[in-house]
Order: sequence, then structure tokens, then C-alpha cells
Amino acid sequence: MKVAVFPGSFDPITLGHLDIIERAVPLFDKLIIAIGQNSQKKYMFPLEKKMEFIKKSVAHFPNVEVDSFEGLTVDYCMKVGAQFILRGLRNPADFEFEKAIAHTNRTLAKRKLETVFLLTSSGKSFISSSIVREIISNGGEYELFVPDAVRI
Repeated sequence: MKVAVFPGSFDPITLGHLDIIERAVPLFDKLIIAIGQNSQKKYMFPLEKKMEFIKKSVAHFPNVEVDSFEGLTVDYCMKVGAQFILRGLRNPADFEFEKAIAHTNRTLAKRKLETVFLLTSSGKSFISSSIVREIISNGGEYELFVPDAVRI
């Protein structure tokens, strides 16, 4: 069984995230959207709300699960039996950052974990959670950049 973990803070989930999820669904037997919790980070949305947004956004995919974790992504992947980490790339800077993390995770997992990169569709490659949070904070039209489930 091919199991992949798509880790992130998803604060909130965006149309860019959803684009990656929709395109990854046929590639894996199970795809786990895993919300990483970092006690040092300040989030806009509580974990429960982020889980609700994601579950509603992916409810039509029978092979997608939503979970949360603390600590290293590689440890979570080993715990759930994942062989793959899924990551989306918007631009060359994302690639350089993600490449170092992918090599680190593969080393930590003793080569039992591969990172799979998908390029975000061109029409969504500019969307990021931090931009969406800024739009929300300033009363802008954030709905243009998030799934319907993300309505506050």
C-alpha cells in the first residue's frame, strides 16, 4: 500500500494546497493531510478549525485522511507507515528550501522515505497561507484563494 503524508500548517488550507491534494489522490492508496503543530509558532486558526476546513474540503476523496502531529515529520511518517512525503512547489525558492528538507528526512528515515514534489498549477502558484492570512487580517476578499469550506 502506497501511503503519503502531506505535512503543513495549513493555516488556512488554500486553493494551492487543494490543487496538490487533488492531483496526488490518484497517485497513492492513502494520502494523509497532516497538520504539524509547533508550540513556538503563532497560528491564526486553532487546530480544530484547521482540521474542520480540511475535512470539509477533501470529504469527496475516500482515500484522504486528516490528522495532526507534533515533532518531526519523519517520525510521524514512520508512525503511520508512510513511504512518501508529498510537497507542493510554487517557485524555485520553494524547491531549494524543500530539497534540503527532503534530503534530511531521507537520511533520518534511513532511506525508507521519499519526498514527491508536485508543481502547483500556474494559476494557483502565487497563493500562500501567509498571503491569505494577511488578506483576512485586513478585511480583504480572501474567499478568492481558499476552498469553500474556509469561510469565517
